[in-house]
Amino acid sequence: MNIYNVIKKPIITEKATLLKEKQQKYVFAVEKTANKHQIKQAIEQMFKVDVVGIHTSIVSGKERRMGSKSGFRPDFKKAIVKIKPGQTIKIVEGV
Repeated sequence: MNIYNVIKKPIITEKATLLKEKQQKYVFAVEKTANKHQIKQAIEQMFKVDVVGIHTSIVSGKERRMGSKSGFRPDFKKAIVKIKPGQTIKIVEGV
């Protein structure tokens, strides 16, 4: 799998911002079939940082309604990545 296909986008929420500020952890939406080794390799190559640990989880899609019709958002996988102290990921810092 190509490293640019593993990481989809950063997740920027209030909880993710608190993790970034207090614990040096960054949250990304990743490919659902990617494993921890592929995620670590992609983060280290793309952002030139050293990854200390990774936690992954699959987030269930919420039910959405449009009038009388209902459906579900798709499920996605997220990764919480901890990097070495003193290092930052610049693409997330500017948002």
